[in-house]
Amino acid sequence: MIDWLTVTRGDAPLIVSVPHAGTHIPADIGAGLVSTTLGAHDADLYVDRLYAFATDLGATVISTAISRTAIDMNRDPSGASLYPGQATTGLCPTETFDGEPLYQPGHAPDEAEIARRRELYFTPYHDAIAAEIERLRALHRRVVLYDAHSIRSVVPRLFDGELPQFNIGTNGGASCDTALTAAVEAVCDASGQNRVTNGRFKGGWITRHYGSPEADLHTIQMELAMRGYLDEAAPWPPEWDATRAQPMQQILKQVLTACLTFAKGKE
Repeated sequence: MIDWLTVTRGDAPLIVSVPHAGTHIPADIGAGLVSTTLGAHDADLYVDRLYAFATDLGATVISTAISRTAIDMNRDPSGASLYPGQATTGLCPTETFDGEPLYQPGHAPDEAEIARRRELYFTPYHDAIAAEIERLRALHRRVVLYDAHSIRSVVPRLFDGELPQFNIGTNGGASCDTALTAAVEAVCDASGQNRVTNGRFKGGWITRHYGSPEADLHTIQMELAMRGYLDEAAPWPPEWDATRAQPMQQILKQVLTACLTFAKGKE
């Protein structure tokens, strides 16, 4: 059993991956940081709580308590940039979204340390995803992997202005059938809030690596602007507010239901 990795199994043809909600920084990594508070600053705050209802739909949920500062489960393990020419963070980030240095001088991870973190954290997370895909593909002809994310609404270093509420990523349409994209778009548009598909966030490594629509494995990423479920103006990090989050949860329940309807349409 791995104490930082949670896999809650369901038998529906849907996996919800939550790779960035974790805020835990192992002590051996934290010792080299400017501060562990800064190290946890860019977490997808409370996304695991936001999607807690997913298990009631029969979905399998995979999440990690490890902070993306230790290692980012949604980056190419080779270290290649997912967004060449644009500001982004790497497999083992050395700066925050705002460009602040995360490590004390001389303490940034070298190649050996990055390899160690890959073996300890990255590989087990992706082994879990692969195992659940295999398990569910034995039960269903079509499976959807939904990668759940959020980010502050305004991050000037990463994008201009205020981010749309719903940011759908399908790697430019390569990671899933257009019918799945359309179904998720329809729910977001019906909410009356703004939405973009394959805008600034086209899907990270999870979406790109696992998506194989020709084999009926469909992947889609949802990047939410945090204002939709928490008070971004509050002192950081804002507290979880179940009442504030409830309207967004209702929309997301419809989104996941649309994913399930699409998946089950092949059965």
